[in-house]
Amino acid sequence: MPERKPRKDAARNRQAVLAAADALFARCESPDGVTSAAVAAAAGVGKGTLFRAFGDRPGLLRALYEARLEPVREAVEAGPPPLGPATPPRQRVPALLDTLLCFKLDNRRLMLALEEGGSSSPYQADHYERWHGLLAAMLEQIPGLTDSDFTAHALLAAVRADLVEHLAGHECGSRERMRAQLANFTARVLGSASS
Repeated sequence: MPERKPRKDAARNRQAVLAAADALFARCESPDGVTSAAVAAAAGVGKGTLFRAFGDRPGLLRALYEARLEPVREAVEAGPPPLGPATPPRQRVPALLDTLLCFKLDNRRLMLALEEGGSSSPYQADHYERWHGLLAAMLEQIPGLTDSDFTAHALLAAVRADLVEHLAGHECGSRERMRAQLANFTARVLGSASS
């Protein structure tokens, strides 16, 4: 039996919900302030429509994250240097971390909600496992670098949403300063491996 395509109104409602959630997260003070009811009202749909399309609030958060992340994912999977797969790991690792930092700065409330949401560990979330796996695979290619699994976790800790939010909330936490600090930290970690 062929897979059914979603009805046009269901696809339209899904896009309306994503657009409403996107707008609400862009202007909210706290990620907790963006409720399913608020998103449904802003999209002009019932809560039932939201739940049928996304399952629950975490499902909506994941869908919005995936939609916003699509250009980054395309650049990492098939793009040119410095993010693309043909880039040497010593250049690609810092580029990926910088991109993740900038993405989290641009999507601070959404990322806080996504990383804080749910009762399970954030380290078991699909998005975390994806970046950790990619980063660990890149680190394994760097001669002299040991324990790529732990190193990937440690480097990703530097771009966790709660840390990004904390640093961005301080006067010393300008975007360029944070990017420079992350680049210096990453260079020290990668520099610990023999060339």
